[in-house]
Amino acid sequence: MSDPKRTWIKSPLYIYAPEQSQPVTGLVVCGNTIETLLFNNQPPETRCDSVFDASGLVILPGLINTHHHFYQTLTRAWAPVVNEPLFPWLKTLYPVWARLTPEALHLATQVAMAELLLSGCTTAADHHYLFPQGLDDAIDVQVDVVKQLGMRAMLTRGSMSLGEDDGGLPPQHTVQTGVAIIRDSERLISQYHQRHDGAHIQIALAPCSPFSVTREIMQESAMLAKREDVRLHTHLAETLDEEDFCLQTFGMRTVDYLESVGWLSDRTWLAHGIHFNAEEIARLGAAGTGICHCPVSNMRLASGICPTLDLIAAGSPVGLGVDGSASNDASNMMYEARQALYLQRLKYGAEAITPEKVINWATAGSASLLGRSDIGVIAVDKQADLAFFSLDDIRFSGSHDPLAALILCGAERAEHVMIGGQWRVTNGAVNGLDMASLLARHKAAAAKLVSG
Repeated sequence: MSDPKRTWIKSPLYIYAPEQSQPVTGLVVCGNTIETLLFNNQPPETRCDSVFDASGLVILPGLINTHHHFYQTLTRAWAPVVNEPLFPWLKTLYPVWARLTPEALHLATQVAMAELLLSGCTTAADHHYLFPQGLDDAIDVQVDVVKQLGMRAMLTRGSMSLGEDDGGLPPQHTVQTGVAIIRDSERLISQYHQRHDGAHIQIALAPCSPFSVTREIMQESAMLAKREDVRLHTHLAETLDEEDFCLQTFGMRTVDYLESVGWLSDRTWLAHGIHFNAEEIARLGAAGTGICHCPVSNMRLASGICPTLDLIAAGSPVGLGVDGSASNDASNMMYEARQALYLQRLKYGAEAITPEKVINWATAGSASLLGRSDIGVIAVDKQADLAFFSLDDIRFSGSHDPLAALILCGAERAEHVMIGGQWRVTNGAVNGLDMASLLARHKAAAAKLVSG
C-alpha cells in the first residue's frame, strides 16, 4: 500500500482553532487526518505532495448538523402550513408525508445533504421516522446518498407507533408496530453502524416524540441502545402543547417522562429542549444529556427559545441543528449559526453570546452530542474535515474581524469543503453532482407529493 498523500494548506486568512495558544497559520493534511499545525507562517518540515493556496480564505472545522429531517425538503414553504404552530403544522403535513416514496426520499436526501455541504457542513444527523407502506428501507436509501456525496452521517432510525386511534398525533396508517421497529433497528445497527474514528455512517435510535410513540417503544429502544452501544435521539420540550400532552397522557412533565423510560443519560441528545424549568435543567445537566438547539425552526413555529447557557452551566452539551427543511425552510448551517447568535442574544445579552460561541456549538458542541471526539476541531490527529469561506463578496466589504464577519455579515456558502482529506466541494460546487438535473427531478417530486 502506498503512503498517504500530504497536502499543505498554505497562507489562509484565518484558521479557527481556539484551543491553540497562538494563531494557526497553516496545516498539513496526511491521508484523512490533520498531521501538523503550522505557526508563524512557517512551511512544513515534511515533504508535501501538493499545496493548496488558501489565501484570503477563512477555515473552520467542518460544521456538524445534529438534527434534520431530510425528506422535508419536498414540502418547503407550502402555503397551508406557512403560518401554523407545531401541532396543526404536523397534522396538516402528516397525510402529505405519508405519500413519500423511495425515489422521492432519495432526491430529498440528495438535496438536503448537498445544501448542507455547500454551507460548510461535513457531518449531519438525520431523524427519519416515516415508514409508510413501500418505504420499509428508508434508511438504506439514505445510506446510498451518504456514500455518493462522501459526507458523514448519523442516520437515526426514527419511529412512530402511537397513532390517532390510541391518542397520538399521527394518522394511523403512518405508524408501525413495536416489533417491526425494533427488528429493523437491530438490522440497521448490524449492517451499517461504524465504530471507528473517521466513521462515515453511524446509526442511532430515535422514536419521534412523546406524542407519536408508545412508552413501550421508548423503553425498548433505550434497552437496545445500551446493549448495542449506540446513541438515542428524540424531540423533547419543543412546545407548550407537548408539555400539556405529557401531563394529560402520562401524568408527568417531559423530563420526568424521559427518566421514566430510561432515557435520562449521556447516551441521549434531544432536539429543541425549550420548555424546561430550573430543576429539570439541573437533572439534564447532571445526566450529561445533550441538547440540539434549532433556532430557525423554533422561530418559524413560534415555539420558544432554548435556554442554552443554563443547560451548559448545568452540564449538558449543546450543539446546533437545522431541523426539518419544512420548518426552517433551509438546510444551511452557517445561516443557523447566525440565527443562533441573534436569538440567544435576545435571551442572554450581546456580551454572553459571541460568534466564537455559536461556531463552537456548530462544531465541537455538535460533535459531543453525537459522541464523537475525532471531528469538530482543527487539531493534530483529528479528521481533516474543513470548510473554507471567502470574504470576497460584497456583503463582507469593509469587515475587519474574519471570524465575526462570517456570522455578522451572513456567510451562507463555502468556497471549498474537505471531508477526511477529500475535496467534496470545489469553487462552490459539489463535486460529481449534476445540480441542474437533481433540482429538476426534486422539484417534480415535490409537486407530485403535495398534489397527491
